[in-house]
Amino acid sequence: MNRGYVILAATALLVIAQVVVAAPTIHYAIDQTVIKMQLAPGVSPDDAAQALQSKAIDLNMKLVAHEPLSKQLAAMGIKSGRLDIFQFCNPADAHAMVLYDPVFAAYMPCRIALVEDNQGKYWLEMINLNMLIDNTRLPPKQKAIANRINHMLLTIMKAGVNGDF
Repeated sequence: MNRGYVILAATALLVIAQVVVAAPTIHYAIDQTVIKMQLAPGVSPDDAAQALQSKAIDLNMKLVAHEPLSKQLAAMGIKSGRLDIFQFCNPADAHAMVLYDPVFAAYMPCRIALVEDNQGKYWLEMINLNMLIDNTRLPPKQKAIANRINHMLLTIMKAGVNGDF
C-alpha cells in the first residue's frame, strides 16, 4: 500500500474520531416534553377523572386503559400520592398513522396522567405532541390526524382540569 494513502487514511480516522468525541451531548429539560395543567380550585381528582372520560366519549376517543397506580402501590405497602394513567385511542386514526409508519405505534395509546405532587396539588399531564408534530416530517394527511389527536387530548385535559362533564 502506498505510504501516502496510509497517512491520508490515518489522518481521516483521526479527524473522524475527534468529531465523534467532540459531538455534543443533547439534554432535554424533561418538563419541556410535557404539557401540565393544575386542577382548578374546587375540582377533585375524582371529578377530573370522570370529566376526562366523559369528554373522551364526546370526542369519540376510546378509553382503552385506566391504571390506578397509586392503588397498586398502596397494595404493595408503598405510600404514594394519587397517580392514575388514562390511555385513550381513536382506532381509525391509530390505524392510519401506523400504516404510514409503524414507529407511531410506540406513541399509542395516548396517555394523560393524573398526578398528585409533593405539595398535595393535582395535575393532568401528557406528552407535548406539539414538540413531536413540529419536528417530524409528515405528509398532510398524517399531520392533520396528529394535529386533530393533539387538539382532542388537550380538550380532554381542559375538561378534566375544570371538571367539565
